Amino acid sequence: MKSLQTLLLLSLVVVSSVAQGQEIGTVTVTHSELTGIGAEKGVMRRDPSDIIKVGDLFYVWYSKGKISPGYDATVWYATSTDGHVWTEQGEALAKGEAGGWDGASVFTPNILVAEGRYWLFYTGTSRPFKKQFNPDSKIGIAVSDSPDGPWERLDTNPALKNSDNPEDFDSHLVDDACLIVRDGKYWFYYKGRQLGKSPGQTQMGLAIADHPQGPYVRHESNPVIPGNHEVLVWPQGKGVAAMIGTTGPKQITNTIQYAEDGVHFSKTHNVENGPWAGGAYRPEAFTQSGEGEIPEWGVEIGRAKGHLPFIGRFECTVK
Repeated sequence: MKSLQTLLLLSLVVVSSVAQGQEIGTVTVTHSELTGIGAEKGVMRRDPSDIIKVGDLFYVWYSKGKISPGYDATVWYATSTDGHVWTEQGEALAKGEAGGWDGASVFTPNILVAEGRYWLFYTGTSRPFKKQFNPDSKIGIAVSDSPDGPWERLDTNPALKNSDNPEDFDSHLVDDACLIVRDGKYWFYYKGRQLGKSPGQTQMGLAIADHPQGPYVRHESNPVIPGNHEVLVWPQGKGVAAMIGTTGPKQITNTIQYAEDGVHFSKTHNVENGPWAGGAYRPEAFTQSGEGEIPEWGVEIGRAKGHLPFIGRFECTVK
């Protein structure tokens, strides 16, 4: 009898876990070249945003420069009708004023569509890139009535800066914004690094605002994920999912993590051959529809011998 009761209890646990999105599956990622913003001699393109579709066009923003890192770059954008062939449209956001918090570089952009406008989140640093570089990055916002710009920086920038408390996980820097709309609010996931920690000890945080321009308030449970160097988040059903790369504790790397409350994450999938700094096409990101799923495709940093970083394409197959 006890054995039967145990089996029934285990069955209930499994059913409950599946209902909450906790079944363990596998996502296999494949990689391919694209045209227009791919490998180009002497040109660096990296850190692509998530992708939005406006009318018949897909849009993506990215860092562009002449050195491999993003620490001497400006933000550019491209459009496509099919996600394979892209046309570079030009610079979206230049460096800020010399000596300002974003005067040395603007990079790692992402996009939020809200209140009929386009909100371009970007990372900035005030320190010129050199050997033994120690970035001091913060995150700002520019806004436009069109995805083609022009973009106006907010007077309230930076929207998120490193914490003043040296004990916090993000006391050294913040970077890599990723936005969704949830519960009528703007959920801003990002990565942070603590003073004295290495890039391999980066973790992921969350800040929430009532309005797209902020103010963004850090969640009391930060860091919400104890690792992850690239932030790729999307609404999934009633909850939020995040794809974790190769940075962090072994139990979370190369996985998809899910949280019904958007805060307390646990593993649902293993990820094989995941993207490098991917930006996904997330059609439900800002809709609050409750119908979001694992992204089918996106763009990422591509690598090839003899070339600076460039933009490539990835596709996800769920098993």
